[in-house]
Amino acid sequence: MSWYVVRRLAISFVVVLGISAMVFFLLHVVSDDPGRVVLGQRASPQAVADFNREHGFDRPLVVQYLSYLGQLAHGDLGRSYKLNENVGTVLQQNAGRSAMLSLAGLVLALLIAVPLGILQAVRRNSLIDRATTAASYVLYATPSFLLGLVLIAVFSQSLPFFPAEASQSHSSWVVLTDPRAMALPVITLAVTSVAIFSQYQRSSALDQLGQDYIRVARAKGLPERSVLTRHLLRNACLPLITLVGTLIPSLLAGNLIVESLFNYPGLGLLFLNSLQHEDYPVLLAYTLIGGVLTVAGNFVADIAVAAADSRIELNK
Repeated sequence: MSWYVVRRLAISFVVVLGISAMVFFLLHVVSDDPGRVVLGQRASPQAVADFNREHGFDRPLVVQYLSYLGQLAHGDLGRSYKLNENVGTVLQQNAGRSAMLSLAGLVLALLIAVPLGILQAVRRNSLIDRATTAASYVLYATPSFLLGLVLIAVFSQSLPFFPAEASQSHSSWVVLTDPRAMALPVITLAVTSVAIFSQYQRSSALDQLGQDYIRVARAKGLPERSVLTRHLLRNACLPLITLVGTLIPSLLAGNLIVESLFNYPGLGLLFLNSLQHEDYPVLLAYTLIGGVLTVAGNFVADIAVAAADSRIELNK
């Protein structure tokens, strides 16, 4: 297992390096004159040239990238042009709130989807299975912003159970300290994931129900509940573990929509504001974080599956 982890870490590092290069060069293609973007269209050519020279934008692109890698190695993500703050500090101020929102949505989705998927598999082709599958397809096809608007219209305006705006607290634990204000954002983020997770869980559970070890457990006279929880659940969740790892970046993208819709101060809202102001260093850092989360999610999923499934050969 140790050698497997080291090998996966090395591959992940190479992939992250490739992502950083791709993001860096693409953003420079989109914004080839940072000085003009920051200083505005009315700035004189001399002021723009001085700004680009001061920040190294007049150097060859490869040299700029190598300099950027050097900054990253020292934990320096650059400085926001519009906020006039260190990008790392700005991200740190907002990351905790976004992480807790994502975690709450993920946990809620799994708590609903895992038992729901197993119930569908056990009662395959029944009314509840067909109704749940149909509802999952509808929810999966529904955009997050539309779902959020519907929830606001129903549970904030027609039935004023929850506020339409998320909590404006700067605490990372606001999901726990103010659950009423965070209910609609968390539900909006979780619903689409429930639709995906439950169908994966159903397919996996159906496959496992036909395996010999399930037949043996039932032949021994074990209660059905024990067969499902002690024997089926662990093996049926293996594909879901991989799926959760690969969906971590999509949670970040989902945060962008949800935070904007509910005016929640997190990384997603920060990205949208930076996009409007063309704040290049913040956009670069946010996109890079998304790439790193993608690699990290796949890495964690691979390790978790390898640890949970002894049939996997780690030497390959």
